Amino acid sequence: MKIEFDQDYLFDLYTKGKTENRKFRFQPQLIKQYIKTVTTLKQAPDAEFLYRIKSLHYEKKSGILNDVEAVWINNQYRLEFKTRIEDDDSTTFTICTITDISNHYKK
Repeated sequence: MKIEFDQDYLFDLYTKGKTENRKFRFQPQLIKQYIKTVTTLKQAPDAEFLYRIKSLHYEKKSGILNDVEAVWINNQYRLEFKTRIEDDDSTTFTICTITDISNHYKK
């Protein structure tokens, strides 16, 4: 899949391993897992492939988050993203737009 980032801090975390925005501070181990998870998404041919990787716990959300899909970064945090399929002249590819890192247990 081709990866796009909806917010700058997500791109910075993936490329630099840190972000300048103090609002989004995460533990180094979470950042390491985030990079690993995004790399796995990047290597996947499409979203259906993510079902086969049981450790990701891939799911499509419903209700308010109807268009959002998610995978686990760890037991506490989820990586939320949206996918869309685009057709080029000769190929079809999936674009994954990463939207947020959410704390699963925070209300």
